[in-house]
Parts: sequence; C-alpha cells; structure tokens
Amino acid sequence: MATIEGSDIKKVVVACDAGMGSSVLLTTQLKKTLSPYGVTVEHSPVDRIPDDADLVLCHSGLVDRARHRVDDTVVVAFQMFLGDPAFARVEAAIRDGGTLAD
Repeated sequence: MATIEGSDIKKVVVACDAGMGSSVLLTTQLKKTLSPYGVTVEHSPVDRIPDDADLVLCHSGLVDRARHRVDDTVVVAFQMFLGDPAFARVEAAIRDGGTLAD
C-alpha cells in the first residue's frame, strides 16, 4: 500500500481513458483549487501517467490500470467527476497535513 503526506504532494495527475472532457474539466477545477498550495495538476491518459506524479486521481473503473502503471504512487479513486468527496480529502491533506493512502 502506497502512502504520501499531503505536504509532499507537488504534482497531481488526473488520469483518464476516453478523454471525453470530464477529466479535463476536473483537471481545470483542481488546478484552481490546489495552485494556492504550490501543487500543479496535469491531465494524462491512464496508460501514460508520468513517473514524476506524486498523486494520481482517476475514476474507480481505472484504478487497477493506474496502479499497474505507477505501482509506488498513491492512486485515489473517485466516482463522480464533480463534487466527489475524494477531492475534498486530497485538498484537506495538502492544506492541513495528513496522509493519503490507496
């Protein structure tokens, strides 16, 4: 099980499969939310997640593929592209300190 401290997160990658727009919208929203904490947010196909990602966010249906690609990186799953509690949990860990695990 991979873990990371919120204070160590500098790059978040939103991984997707179809690239139909929802994940791009999420990436834009997270950029605005996390930039005050010095965190960059990028979008990537799940099979090409960059090795320097500190944290990966992806829909629950893609978690196994994401973990296979970056097995030592925390992968946080979500169900809804907007308003999912996973996003608030990530922001709180970065803002207030805390540990995230997959």
